[in-house]
Amino acid sequence: MKYLVLAFLVFSSLARAEVRQIDEYQWEGVERIVAVGDLHGDYDNYLATLRAAGIVDRKGKWAGGAAHLVQTGDIPDRGPDTLKIIEHITRLDKQARRKGGRVHSLIGNHEAMNVYGDLRYVSEGEYAAFATRGSEALRDRYFELYLARIEAQDPERYAALPADFRDKWNMEHPLGWLEHRQAWDPAWNPDGQYAKWVLNSKVAIRINETLFLHGGISGFYCQNSLDSLTENVRSHLKNFEPGNAGILEDDFGPLWYRGLSGVEPLATPETVDAILAQHGIKHIAVGHTPTSGVIWPRYDAKVIMIDTGISRAYGGHLGYLEITSAGLFAGYEEAKLPLPASDDGAIAYLEQVIQLKPDNPYLRQRLNQLRQPPAEPIEAAATEAAQSDETAEPPAPAVPTCGISK
Repeated sequence: MKYLVLAFLVFSSLARAEVRQIDEYQWEGVERIVAVGDLHGDYDNYLATLRAAGIVDRKGKWAGGAAHLVQTGDIPDRGPDTLKIIEHITRLDKQARRKGGRVHSLIGNHEAMNVYGDLRYVSEGEYAAFATRGSEALRDRYFELYLARIEAQDPERYAALPADFRDKWNMEHPLGWLEHRQAWDPAWNPDGQYAKWVLNSKVAIRINETLFLHGGISGFYCQNSLDSLTENVRSHLKNFEPGNAGILEDDFGPLWYRGLSGVEPLATPETVDAILAQHGIKHIAVGHTPTSGVIWPRYDAKVIMIDTGISRAYGGHLGYLEITSAGLFAGYEEAKLPLPASDDGAIAYLEQVIQLKPDNPYLRQRLNQLRQPPAEPIEAAATEAAQSDETAEPPAPAVPTCGISK
C-alpha cells in the first residue's frame, strides 16, 4: 500500500511538471479547465457555481487541485456583491497557486466601464458596500467644493441653481459613490485597489487549445496578439478620453463584440477559422452574450458561449464549461453533459439540458427555434442581448474576414 501511495505521488508530480507557462498569456498541459461567464454582482450564485464544479469546498476554499479556473469578465454591476466576489476570487487565486492551480480573472466591458466612469449599471448595493461612517461628511465636503467651483467658473449658473439641486445631486452621488470612484478610477486615485486589479488583469488568454475572452474577436482584431489586445485596453483605461475611447467602446472590440455569439453582423465561418489558425487553437470561449441557461456551442463547437446568466439579474442560471483530456463538458447543478462536437448534435444536447431544467422556458424557445429555423436564423437569446440598453447599433462597415490589426 505504501508503494502505491508513493507511486501515485510521483505520478502526480510528473503530471504537474507537464504544465508549461509559455508567457503571461499562454499555458499548455493543463489537465482540467473550468470557465464561468458573467457574474454581475451575485456572490451566492458565483459560489454555488464553483461548488457545483468542484472548484471550492463547502467553506468556499480552493478544492480544484491543479485545475485552472477562468472567469471571463463582468463581475461588476447589476448586483450588490461585486466587492465580495473580487475579494474572494483574489484569495482563491492565492490558494490555487499553492496547489499548482491558477485563477484567471479577465477584463469585461463592465470592469472597463467602472474604471473609466460609465456607472449606468452600478447598483445601490455596490455603492453601499463602499460606504463608511465618514461617507456623509466626505460627500458634504465634496459638494461644497463642487458648488465653489461652479460659483467661480459660472456665476450666472450658480445664481440660477434650483432649490432642489442638492437633493438631485445626492441621488446621483449616493453614500459610497466617492469611495467607489477613489477605488476604481485611476484618474481619481492611481493607487485605487480595484483600478489596479483591473489594470493587472488580461483581456484574453490561451490555455491548451482554447482561447478565453469576454466578448469576442472580430475580423478587425483577428491578427492582434493576445498581449496587444490587453495592452491596448490598459493604455486606453490609463489615458481615457471621453469621445475617444477606442477599443474600450468598439462594438467590434474584444470587450463588446457579439458576432461570434449569433448577433449581427455575424462572424463568418472563415473568420472563425482564421482566428483559430492565428492563435493555434481549436476553441474560443466567450461570455458577454447571455444564453438564458445553457452552455452553448456554435460553429461546430469552435465557439462556446458560457454566459448562462449566473446572476439573478439575468435569471440565476448556473452553468460552467469544463475542459479535460476527455473533451468538452457543460456543467450544471444537476449534472454534467458532453458538448456536441458538431452543430448536428445541438438538438439532442439541448433536449438533455431541458430534461435537467424543465422549468426554464427560454430553453424550450431555443429548441423550437432549432427545430423550425427562420429564413435568417439568429440566436433568440443573443438577439435579445443585442437589443439591450448597453448595446449600441453596430457600425455599417462590413467586417473583414481577418483584417489588419488595430
